[in-house]
Amino acid sequence: MITKQRSTKETQISVSLELEGTGKSNIDTGVGFFDHMLEALSKHSLIDLDVTCKGDTHIDDHHSVEDVGIVIGKALAEAIYPIEKVERYGNATVVMDETAVECDMDLSGRPYLHYEIDVYGKVGNFDTELAEEFFHALALNARITTHIVMKRGRNKHHILEAAFKAFAVALRRATTKNERMGIPSTKGVL
Repeated sequence: MITKQRSTKETQISVSLELEGTGKSNIDTGVGFFDHMLEALSKHSLIDLDVTCKGDTHIDDHHSVEDVGIVIGKALAEAIYPIEKVERYGNATVVMDETAVECDMDLSGRPYLHYEIDVYGKVGNFDTELAEEFFHALALNARITTHIVMKRGRNKHHILEAAFKAFAVALRRATTKNERMGIPSTKGVL
C-alpha cells in the first residue's frame, strides 16, 4: 500500500493506493461526479484506492480535481517504477450506450497526454474540462504516456465515464504481470 499526502493553501489530500488490489475504493473529494469517476477508475483498474480531499470548492472544483490527479499520479509512479515483468503497454475501448472512448498507454517513464474529448459544459455541477486537468496531472506525475480519444458519443456523462473506465482498463492491462518480459524495453532500462 502506497500512501501520499499533499497540503497546500487550496487543498489537503490523502491517497492510499494498492496497485495489485481488488478494485475497492473509499472516495471523498467533495466533488460528487468526480468521486463517481474515481470509484469507476478503482473498480475497473482493480486498484484499491482511498482518497480524501478537503479543497476550496467554495471557489470551484478545479484545485481539488487537479491536485487529486497529482497525488494519485505520484502514488502510481511509486507503485509502478522501476518497471519490470509487466506488459508495459495497455489499451482499451470502453463503450457506454452511444459512446465509445479509447485509451492507449505506455508505462514509459515519459509523461505525455493526448486528450481528444470534445465535451463542453457541465455534468451536474462538474465542469467537463476538469477531466482533462485530472488526466494531465495524473499522467505527468505517474510518468505515463497516455492517449484518450473519443471515438463517438453524445451524452456528456457517458463520455467522461467511458474515458475514466478506458484509462482504468488500459492501466490494468499495462500493469499485468508477465515474468517473461523482464525489463520491457530493447534499451534494457526504462
